[in-house]
Amino acid sequence: MLDILLVDDDVEFSDVVCHIVEFLGHNISTATSLKEAHQWFENNAFDHVLLDFMLPDGSGLHLLDHLKTIGQSPKITLISGHPSVKGILADMCEPNVGHLLKPLQREDLELVLNGPKKAVKKAKSSGIVRHFGGLIGESEPMQKLYNMIERVAKTNANVMLMGESGAGKEVVAQAIHNASQCEGPLVASNCGALSKELIGSELFGHEKGAFTGAIARKEGVFEQSNNGTLFLDEVTEMPIDMQPNLLRVLETKKVTRVGGNREIPTNCRVISATNRSLTDLAQNNVIREDIYFRLAVFPIDIPPLRDRKEDVPLLAKAFLDQLNDENGTAFSWTVAQLKELQSYEWPGNVRELRHAIHRAFIMSDPQTSDIILPDNLESPFSRVNNQAAEKPVSAGQTIEEVEKELIHATLDKVQGNKTLAAQMLGISTKTLYNRLNAYGGIGEYK
Repeated sequence: MLDILLVDDDVEFSDVVCHIVEFLGHNISTATSLKEAHQWFENNAFDHVLLDFMLPDGSGLHLLDHLKTIGQSPKITLISGHPSVKGILADMCEPNVGHLLKPLQREDLELVLNGPKKAVKKAKSSGIVRHFGGLIGESEPMQKLYNMIERVAKTNANVMLMGESGAGKEVVAQAIHNASQCEGPLVASNCGALSKELIGSELFGHEKGAFTGAIARKEGVFEQSNNGTLFLDEVTEMPIDMQPNLLRVLETKKVTRVGGNREIPTNCRVISATNRSLTDLAQNNVIREDIYFRLAVFPIDIPPLRDRKEDVPLLAKAFLDQLNDENGTAFSWTVAQLKELQSYEWPGNVRELRHAIHRAFIMSDPQTSDIILPDNLESPFSRVNNQAAEKPVSAGQTIEEVEKELIHATLDKVQGNKTLAAQMLGISTKTLYNRLNAYGGIGEYK
C-alpha cells in the first residue's frame, strides 16, 4: 500500500483519480495548489506524487525544487493535458520523473502504481505509455480512440474496427479486450484466410465424422471465446452465402457444430475488422446489411499513421527498445532520424514503420549505438502504389475525361462525401452535382 499525494486543481478530475487509486488499494491525499502541497509535506511523507503541470499559484515543476530543498524524494509522475506539453516535460525533467496525459485511464495509473517494476521503470525511462496494455500514441486522434475504447469496454456491444492495412486493428481489439476485464480469453480468427469449406468448422466447430478428415470433435472459435472476446479479422472476406449462419449465431447466441444437432450457448463480444471503406461495403455486396448492423453496433475508425505523425517518434522508440531488449544492444535514435521518420507518409502504417525499423536494426553495427536508416524508406509495395497513383495524363485525353477522372478519384478518397469533395476540388457542391450528372456518374455516389 502506497501513500500518494495528488496535486491538481481540477476537482472532478481529482475525484476520479482518488476513486481509482483507492480501488487499487492505496491511500491518497489531495492538494489544489503548490501552497497546499507544501503544507502536506511539513508533517507527512509520501511514496508517490501525482503532480499537475499547471497549478493556480505556479508550475508543478516548482514542487520538485521544493522537495529537493526539504530532502524528500518521493516518486513523481507529472500530469499534463496536451501531447506537446508532455514531450516538453520529458526533455526538461530527470529520467526518473514519469509523465501521464489527461484524460487518464485506469490502466495508466495501475501501471505507474501497481505495475511490474520492470514495466514501471521502462515507462519512466522512455516516457512511453502503453494505453490499455498495448496502444502507443498521445496524438489527438489516439486520444479520441482511447475514449471510444473506454466507453465501449463498459458494455458488451459488438465492435467493428475499420482502418487501413497495418493500422493496428488487432492491437486495438486486444486493447478493448483488456479494458473489458472479462473472464474469458481473446480468440482471433482470420476470415480471409479460410476456404469456404473450412470456415464453418473454424467458426462453429464440428463433430467427429462430420466430413472427411474430421477425426475428432472440434470446438469452434465462438465456443473457445466463451465469456471473452472473439476477434474476426477480415470479416468482409467471408463468403456471402456463409454470412446467414453467422447472423443466426449473433442473434441467438447459440452455435450448432457442423455435423451436430445440439445448440450450444455462447457468450462473447465479437470484434470484427475490415480494411474496406463504408462505400466499398455498400457498393460491392461483400457483406449483408443485416450482418453489418449486428457486427457494427459500435464502429470504430482507426486513424492511419499519416494522420498522427506526432506519434511516430514514440512508436520508433518503443520498437527500438524492444529490439534492444531482445538482442542485448543499445541502439538509439538521433533527433534528425526521428524527424526523418516523422516526415515520411507511411502508407503501410504502423506495420510498415515496424518493418523499416527492424530492417535498419539488422543492418546496423551492434558494436556501436548508431542505428543506420536506409537511403530510401519506401517499401517495394509503396513504390508500386505511388507509381500507379502518379500515372501521368496520357496524350489525347480530353479535358472532360481528365476532369471526370479527377472528380471520381477525389470522391473515392473521401468515401463519396460530395460536400468534402467539392471543397477539395475548389468548386461548389452544385457544380459537382452538375458535373456528375453530365458524366452519368451521380448514381454511383448517392
